[in-house]
Amino acid sequence: MSRRTLAIVISTMLAVTLGASPAAAHSPVRTLALPAGFAPEGIAIGDKPYAYFGSRLDGDIYRVSLRTGQGSVLSQGPGTPSLGLKIDDRDRLFVAGGSGGNARVIDARSGAVLKSYTLQTVPSFINDVVLTGGAAWYTDSTNPVLFTLPLQRGKLPAAATRVPLTGAIVYATGNNANGIAATPDGRALIVVQSNTGKLFRTTYDGRTTEIDLGGELVPNGDGLWLRGNDLYVVQNRLNLIAKIQLNRAGSAGKVVSRTTDPSFDVPTTIAEYGKRFYLPNARFTTPAEPTTTYSAVSVRTP
Repeated sequence: MSRRTLAIVISTMLAVTLGASPAAAHSPVRTLALPAGFAPEGIAIGDKPYAYFGSRLDGDIYRVSLRTGQGSVLSQGPGTPSLGLKIDDRDRLFVAGGSGGNARVIDARSGAVLKSYTLQTVPSFINDVVLTGGAAWYTDSTNPVLFTLPLQRGKLPAAATRVPLTGAIVYATGNNANGIAATPDGRALIVVQSNTGKLFRTTYDGRTTEIDLGGELVPNGDGLWLRGNDLYVVQNRLNLIAKIQLNRAGSAGKVVSRTTDPSFDVPTTIAEYGKRFYLPNARFTTPAEPTTTYSAVSVRTP
């Protein structure tokens, strides 16, 4: 057991000892305490009241009850980041591996690594993942390419497929393709480019067109969440969630609101449960020390 894992176990025991009253156990915890030094980035929530977080430092996966706030390390990381996360109806976590250039699929019940994929052997930043169109789709913020894992009848493939990005998106200095979601009609993808604040409709073969937002931008766009025809974009360093009403094809939309909250401290990604959004505070503006505190917070769905 590593020192950091031991610290996580101890902090979890303390959280249980000092935890919520029995009455609180039947309602969602609004602020989820994460281990000191964990440095969260991604979040996934399935149909059960548990949130999964990835560490951008060593890739550990931490699971927390939304009802009690109690948590523990589910899966030890490989020493490289775990960023964007998604969970499917088979309780499998799909993990974007950041600078490790990889992707992992983890059993969300046991924490066992079901499959690992090398996506890139050059400098890269595998940033986020979405499950749509019978596949898992991963962004690379450094290189203009997506990676897909076709899931025929749910079976994990032997290798990922590389899909170069063409068309309107132009990679530049900084963080490029980041969050990824499906279009409302499910026929294409939506990718946010963090450094330009632009959104792109992306076909399954990688052709991109800029989504018409009527002149609006979403700079520092990070995690995306689609709810019906509404796309929610986390603008991390701006401490905002932008709500965009899209047409069915995802080719045009309108920014209808921006939500902030005093509890936001550079939230990155987003997941929904019980009509509430949950966001990890990545705290990018705070040095990531072993004693740095971290949490995830929840707000009502705007």
